[in-house]
Amino acid sequence: MLRPALLALLLASPAAAAETGTTFTVPADDAKAPIAERFRLEQPYSGEYAMRTRYALRHSGVTVYDLAFPSPVKSDIEANNTVYAQYFVPARAAKCPAVIVLDILQGNQMIARGEAMWLAQNGVAALVVVLPHYNERREPGGKVKFLSTDIVRTMDGIRQGVLDCRVAAAWLAQRPEVDADKLGMVGTSLGSFLSALTTANEPRIKSVCLLLGGGGLVDAYSDHPKAKPVTDVIDTLGGKNFVKKLIAPVDPITYAPQLRDKSVLLVAAKNDEIVPPKAAQQLWEATGKPRIVWLDAGHITAGFFTMSVLCEIRDHVRGK
Repeated sequence: MLRPALLALLLASPAAAAETGTTFTVPADDAKAPIAERFRLEQPYSGEYAMRTRYALRHSGVTVYDLAFPSPVKSDIEANNTVYAQYFVPARAAKCPAVIVLDILQGNQMIARGEAMWLAQNGVAALVVVLPHYNERREPGGKVKFLSTDIVRTMDGIRQGVLDCRVAAAWLAQRPEVDADKLGMVGTSLGSFLSALTTANEPRIKSVCLLLGGGGLVDAYSDHPKAKPVTDVIDTLGGKNFVKKLIAPVDPITYAPQLRDKSVLLVAAKNDEIVPPKAAQQLWEATGKPRIVWLDAGHITAGFFTMSVLCEIRDHVRGK
């Protein structure tokens, strides 16, 4: 059940239309489904969600809702155990495609919300999900982060993030305004890695747009200038092959066979200084060479291509 404080937050505006106390369920995964063990729903999920209107943007033709539901994973931090999201819905009567949108490492949701607004204005419902240990999911004064040198905590956070998104996909599939056969994901930078993992392990999701991401991370970073300070550490841990095995469960390239069965769009930057272009190249090859768009830019300056990339995303998730 949702925490009383959460319900109070979502119902803070008495004028806001709201749905509360509504239970939705997700069955446990079939043992034969092509889902990695660490990302399986071993038990059926059942939780109450709360949703209220944040904005009704008449001129944009979009309604934005605040959404919250219990995480299927219970961490040791109570604030982290509720999933928060914003849901952007186009003003149209017919069932529409829908996507989950994940943000960059910085995590203020500005990029993700911008992408979601654009998609909703173009007939695609978009759910921006807050990942574990970000924003409302971090205790006041808390120092735990989604990614850190605490490998166990990081791996647990990634697992929780994937399972949160899997439950979010099931929620979207049950919405009356959504075409459940046209579910997708859009992720930028950090969000692209989680989107790849989720898409590969969620049968409901049919398409994915991976922006400024990639796979084969150990090989991609092995000769990267920013990796030099950790080279000695890798050697003491057992070398590159050992680290490959360590992070294989959260490396998108591990799930390339499952991604081959999805509709994949890759957007990469030729001069990316954060995620090596080699990572995008490797994932592109491993997933059967789907459509890839190379930007003549770096990781940050890729922003100069925002409108052209948004058009690529729109067309991909709409199936054009």
